[in-house]
Amino acid sequence: MKLNTHMQVTRISGEVWEIAPSEKAGMLVPARIYAVPEILESMDAGVFEQVTNVACLPGIRRYALCMPDGHWGYGFPIGGVAAFDVRSGVISPGGVGYDVNCGMRLIRTDLTHEEVRPHLGQLMTELFRRVPAGVGASGFVKLDRAALEQVMTGGARWCIEQGFGWHRDLECLEEQGCLVGADPSKVSDRAVSRGINQLGTLGSGNHYLEVQVVSQDRVFDRDRAAAWGIHGRDQVVVMVHCGSRGFGHQVASDYLKVFEKAMRRYGISVKDQQLACAPFQSAEGQDYFAAMNCAANTAFANRQVITHQIRESFAAVFGKPAEALGMEVVYDVAHNIAKVERYPEGELVVHRKGATRALGPGCADLPLRYRATGQPVICGGSMETGSYLLAGTEGAMRDTFASTMHGAGRMMSRTQAKRMIRGEQLQQQMQQQSIVVKAVSMSGLAEEAGFAYKNISDVVASVDRAGITKVVAELRPIGNIKG
Repeated sequence: MKLNTHMQVTRISGEVWEIAPSEKAGMLVPARIYAVPEILESMDAGVFEQVTNVACLPGIRRYALCMPDGHWGYGFPIGGVAAFDVRSGVISPGGVGYDVNCGMRLIRTDLTHEEVRPHLGQLMTELFRRVPAGVGASGFVKLDRAALEQVMTGGARWCIEQGFGWHRDLECLEEQGCLVGADPSKVSDRAVSRGINQLGTLGSGNHYLEVQVVSQDRVFDRDRAAAWGIHGRDQVVVMVHCGSRGFGHQVASDYLKVFEKAMRRYGISVKDQQLACAPFQSAEGQDYFAAMNCAANTAFANRQVITHQIRESFAAVFGKPAEALGMEVVYDVAHNIAKVERYPEGELVVHRKGATRALGPGCADLPLRYRATGQPVICGGSMETGSYLLAGTEGAMRDTFASTMHGAGRMMSRTQAKRMIRGEQLQQQMQQQSIVVKAVSMSGLAEEAGFAYKNISDVVASVDRAGITKVVAELRPIGNIKG
């Protein structure tokens, strides 16, 4: 098998591959990649370099990991997972990403494709009107600084207290939509100015709002699906992919500069300056953690307001309250985050960068309704090929710090994708596939063409066969909103 690396990659099991510390000076632990052979062969050279660079960071425990959707990113590969001892380890913005708490939310409905099809154009127009998308888009929720600080500390709960959702939504959000330890005093004025008008907005790039259908023949675990409200009889669901927007980007930018200086003070050297970090227990490390939690909570709040607008759109089009349409949140999970979690080694700072938490059955951190099934895991695909709903497993908790993939993963740059297709052409192709697309930018639409992404079925097969996530259902797109 020909790989894009000079390092020796050893097969540990069917879908688990390892690079030993002897392959690169400074590696403290092995690097492990989860992938079926077809996916591993397609990975760019940056994945192998970056995951082994992560294995050199102080205080890292067990392994530096990369999921099958892995590709070159900033510092960590996208798809990267690493855990650091809270006492001797570091925290790194490159292991979280610029879009702090970029994540996924899935909302079920009682509607069928047959009921929605005649109104799909109207529905997508209404969603496009109510959920602003694109670079610099502003939302309808008007905040002053004091209110934004309440969002930073309250997350999704603040939104629900303002009438943007139902209290039972909170049970179906990671950490109930609010991370503790947020401190608005650690957030810069520049971050506040960038984030103050963005609540309830989708953003640009690979962020999207997608209306999907779950067919009965694409439900692979009927018991788990039924427990989550997914019956699969051409059921319509809605998936949202977005994060903390410019607010989180600025938090990351601010603290990368702080950490570049801090590393000199603490005598830390890294293989790549994009891995700038600080001891987790240092003043700088704790300041970033507090600011990152603020950004994460605004992302939970952002998806909560978008959920409210989705419900309002469906109610307007179908003439029934959202509650009567069965529009319940299935789950909401972050995939750009650093969190303190307990494992056999003790308390660890787990970085997931383009990776999703995947708690297994019986875990006390899950809401009661999911304790028997394991956590719902939402895996977004390209807007042409569909997405997946999976379940967390004991295997993930044992082997990957309760982590799995987050999406299909790019295999082609945005620039290259735009060379190969025009946005208008792609929109017409998708229309021929009965997918209604609303886009702010035709150039941005071209960047997200399906061929720019890995085969999501192979990505999902990698984690399913490895036992770190189990496939529950496949979701087929019928309508998409892109920034």
